[in-house]
Amino acid sequence: VQLQASGGGLVQPEGSLRLSCAASGFALDYYAIGWFRQAPGREREAVSCITPDGKTYYSESVKGRFTISRDKAKNTVTLQMNSLYLEDTAVYYCAANAVCEGAGPKDFGSWGQGTLVTVSS
Repeated sequence: VQLQASGGGLVQPEGSLRLSCAASGFALDYYAIGWFRQAPGREREAVSCITPDGKTYYSESVKGRFTISRDKAKNTVTLQMNSLYLEDTAVYYCAANAVCEGAGPKDFGSWGQGTLVTVSS
């Protein structure tokens, strides 16, 4: 089972994008869903995470600009990204785990193909 991230694209600095994470075959409600990103030449890093009961986590670099949320009816998890910076350029992935707190990329599974976000003027 894989998750599928979508919604990436080209956006100008200070612009916004809305990413979506979808799954087929299982309900996202029961899992912690994390968003990660990987820029060229850099390691994959955690961006945000939401627990099954709705508790949210953000990296310091995106706190106050990004918002993670669930849409239970659509079985998706959304990452609303505002005030984008050049350094937000990366491939964004979503993945599942039992918990958010204390978990890193290696703890998450069901990775799918990511979606490319390019911030450029």
